Amino acid sequence: MRPTLTHLALHVPDVEACVVFYEQFCAMRVIHRRAGKGSTIVWMAEPDKEHSFIFVIMPGGQERHLAADDYSHFGFALASRDGVDSMAQQARRAGCLVWEPREEPYPVGYYCGVRDPAGHYIEFSYGQPLGPGAEPMLTT
Repeated sequence: MRPTLTHLALHVPDVEACVVFYEQFCAMRVIHRRAGKGSTIVWMAEPDKEHSFIFVIMPGGQERHLAADDYSHFGFALASRDGVDSMAQQARRAGCLVWEPREEPYPVGYYCGVRDPAGHYIEFSYGQPLGPGAEPMLTT
């Protein structure tokens, strides 16, 4: 039997702020909400992916402060370069843009970075060999 990645569980300082962020920026939606640890535990997923991969958002976390050279992030693919530019503009207005749109050699592609309310970084990309706009991966 091989393992399958099904979820990421995140302790965050403000569950509701993170729910709003992931709804607005990542088009995720709440698929389950229950009481837990003095607050609410929320499961979120992209539409039609509720049975394959979710985020579990839990209370009690500390805000993350990443070093300038720490590129830890969650990656979301967009369907176009314009989508990346639009996401960056939305994040700029919200005060949470951390990486201006930029182009990197294949397989990285065109991307920008956004900070969620808990301090996690989210990359929005186009042109990677994953998700919308994917190109076949070249092996070397």
